[in-house]
Amino acid sequence: MKATFSLKLIMGLMAMHLGVSQVWAGPFPTVPLGDLPDSLQSVWKELKPEMTPMSHCAAAYDSHTDGDRMVFRCSIHIKMSAEGERRAMKYCEEKRAEKKIKAPCRLVVD
Repeated sequence: MKATFSLKLIMGLMAMHLGVSQVWAGPFPTVPLGDLPDSLQSVWKELKPEMTPMSHCAAAYDSHTDGDRMVFRCSIHIKMSAEGERRAMKYCEEKRAEKKIKAPCRLVVD
């Protein structure tokens, strides 16, 4: 029990130091929205009105201009945030493998 509390305290301190979105996004790697290619940012902006705090999107891309080298998948209508993260990553990984994109899928953080 004490080890769990200590770990949460350490993670909380890291969050303050490194930025909350990078630490609290869970076990998955993240990418800031502003780092995505413009076309993927546009898709995110179109989907944003439908999103809830539980919604998550994941992206992978080998090119900033070639749409065939990009993947963007979301889990929007979901009741649990962690499940939204898992599903977005799963959908992204499936499409990434299909398109043979080398870059890893990462959760998009706003």
